[in-house]
Formats: sequence, structure tokens, C-alpha cells
Amino acid sequence: MANTKFEYVRSYEVNDACLPNCWIVVRLDGKNFHRFCDAHGFRKPNDDRALQLMGRCAMRVMAELSDVVIAYGQSDEFSFVFHRRTVGFGRRASKLMTHTVSLFASSFVFHWLEFFGKSVLRFPPTFDARVVLFPTDRCLRDYLSWRQADCHINNLYNTTFWALVQQGDLSPSQAQERLKGTMAGDKNEILFSEFGTNYNDEPEVFRKGTTLIWQKTEKKTATQPPKTQASPLDGLGSVSTCLSKSQKRHRAVVALNVDIIGENFWQEHQEILAD
Repeated sequence: MANTKFEYVRSYEVNDACLPNCWIVVRLDGKNFHRFCDAHGFRKPNDDRALQLMGRCAMRVMAELSDVVIAYGQSDEFSFVFHRRTVGFGRRASKLMTHTVSLFASSFVFHWLEFFGKSVLRFPPTFDARVVLFPTDRCLRDYLSWRQADCHINNLYNTTFWALVQQGDLSPSQAQERLKGTMAGDKNEILFSEFGTNYNDEPEVFRKGTTLIWQKTEKKTATQPPKTQASPLDGLGSVSTCLSKSQKRHRAVVALNVDIIGENFWQEHQEILAD
């Protein structure tokens, strides 16, 4: 369309370049996933197959978009953090968002059978997405802390709710009424005293979500991270990408189920926020 009388229509396109020197977060969420989970028989309160699948999709995104320095996911959501200096797609929010969510959604379908075997995908999953900018490292860390705190709150509630329904023979409405107004301590007490469950013994992937970061390895194929830090989800694996043909070291995306609210994680992985 160059040099034609119709070229003027390009002037209507909005310039949505993200502000410079800001962390760019693309957060996606499953749309109507309650219906999707029920239709595909997801286990309650947590389905490790679905969490593995979500993690694999996020690894695909990070392998494709190497400017993503960290990703955090729980339940049906994932947040991808692009480095504040990224120039990918001209920093256009629409390009970064649509590329991320489309790759994630297509990967969800592509890898479905790996985790759900012969279970038929009854209808396509859909995800919505948004772009959020954070001007400082502190703001970015607070955002990720917020998402992990949300993971803990929701998982504690869901674990207690489904214990009341599945083991306590309450109806969903009765369980909801039982938990109305309860605090975290109350839910822990219900789990322990009525069902013999210590919430702290629940798998960390359920309580802390999944954090994806880049780690360097000397081998051409990614080595597994230490068992004390790596995701316990079998089959999630890792995705590696070569830094350059002349370098022997490679980068691999690894999954961790650790606390990212405290200082220890950020002290151990200072490269995430480094310029």
C-alpha cells in the first residue's frame, strides 16, 4: 500500500509504545475457566496436570521471548515480566500482549495430550491479557508478592472448602457458609482438627505457585536444578536456549516453587533485576 492514495489510513493506528525504562508485565488469565475445569473434569482443589500444562506453556513463551526475565503463575493465570530495557516489538503494548497470549493459548492446545492423555479437549481454552507498567524494582516486586499472596489465600480457602465438601459431607453452599468470616488460622484449625491435614505439608506448588527464571548451564542440554528448589511436577522439565554459537554456556528456563516475597530469593537471583 506504499505510495497509494489509501496509505492515509495508517494514521489512524494508535501508537501504544510502553513508557521507557519501565518493567513491562503481561498478565494473562483463563476466561470462564470454572466452566472449562468442570467440563474437563479437573481435580479439586488442585489438578497437578493442569498446573504442569500451564507451566509448560509459560516455558514456551519464555523460550520464544527471551526478554522475559521472570514469570510467575498460579491457578489459571501467569504474569510475564519483560526487562525494563527491552526494545522488542518497539515496546508496543498490543504487540507484546497479543504475541504472549496467543503463544500461550496455542501451546495449551498443543501440549494438552502430554498431560491429559486420552482426555478429549472438548472446546478451545481462551485467555484474556493486560499490560501493566512498573517504574521501579520495588513496584515490580510488590506486584509479584501480591500475586503470590493471592495464591496462598485462595489455595488455603479452596483446600479447606473442598475438604469440607469431599470429606466432611457438606454441600458447596454449606461449606461456603461455614467458612464465611473465617481467618487463615480458623481454616488451618479446621483442616488439622477435623481432617488431620497440616496445611504446611501441602505441596509447595499449590501454596506458592510456580516461578520461572533463567539459569545458566555449561551443558548443551539443560540440567535439572537442585531438588530442593525445582518444581516437583513431573514432566514439566526445562527449556534451554543457546546464548550464541561461540559461547559454551547456555540458558535454561527452570521452574521453582519458592517464596518470592522475602529477600532471599532476590539476593540469590540478582541477575533478574540487573541492567
